[in-house]
Amino acid sequence: MRTSTLGIDGPEVGVVGLGCMGMTWAYDPSGRDDATSTEVIRAALDLGVTLIDTADVYGPYSNEELVGAALAGPYRERAVLATKVGLVGTPGQRPVTNNGRPEHIRRSIDESLRRLGTDHVDLYQLHRVDPEVPIEESWGALAEAVTAGKARRIGLSEVDVEQIKRAQAVHPVASVQSELSLWTRDVLAEVLPYTEAQGIAFLPFSPLGRGFLAGRFGSADDLPAGDFRHGLPRFQQEALVANQAIVAGVARIADRHGATAAQVALAWVLAQGRLVLPIPGTKTPKYLVDNAASADLRLTAADLAELDALPAPTGTRY
Repeated sequence: MRTSTLGIDGPEVGVVGLGCMGMTWAYDPSGRDDATSTEVIRAALDLGVTLIDTADVYGPYSNEELVGAALAGPYRERAVLATKVGLVGTPGQRPVTNNGRPEHIRRSIDESLRRLGTDHVDLYQLHRVDPEVPIEESWGALAEAVTAGKARRIGLSEVDVEQIKRAQAVHPVASVQSELSLWTRDVLAEVLPYTEAQGIAFLPFSPLGRGFLAGRFGSADDLPAGDFRHGLPRFQQEALVANQAIVAGVARIADRHGATAAQVALAWVLAQGRLVLPIPGTKTPKYLVDNAASADLRLTAADLAELDALPAPTGTRY
């Protein structure tokens, strides 16, 4: 796989990463298969998918435990391992709550390292800014993890430009993780241009629209029982039907290239900037291979213009 860097001066990574959330949390809870997920994580490294992303809240905790076990032994040094802190959840319950207090962050990094079976993470991210805690205080606690050698770099998630600037005044920001896909383009207006200009990596989560852009869901009935997408506005039946126009547009270009819709959707995301590193999630070996192959799909200027012209989605993100 072709590579880029995790920020202007960060480590080399494959341009497509792997989000691990769905392996233990949120999507299809009855379909958890740790053995297959372990195979997927290790196969990802063989494909050059080296950026592996998790978080303490996924499960909670079970996702870090799974990732840590999968990366045990010789696999750890091949991965650029990222985790997150700042959201707190109860098993089987949503929504989660914010916790950006410095004492929580200081305690959480040690707990994450224990679950991950490593002495450091390559990227430690503030999952959400806690509105009750000044970002400078939360960010300062993450910076302490760098000073202590527990994290190589630190990043933010779901922030605006002003919040990035406030964090930068305390410690360098290596990455920003936010949703970006053909049906979620908000960051293209301000956040992505700013991170690009600053040499900050941008890590799009849900670059396949939580699986929708791959053409897997024509009806709400296609979602597994207990899947949290049942509660999202864009996955309600009326919105799903209206949003099929977006899927159809992606599929037209996929047919043109002999590619999958998922590969086209990911190639569009990759085309948004030199430091854009999408982290599609999957726990299926076939989809892992398909997603990795998107790094080799080169869309033409006409393809990109056609994709840019697709309609906005019906329904909000949450």
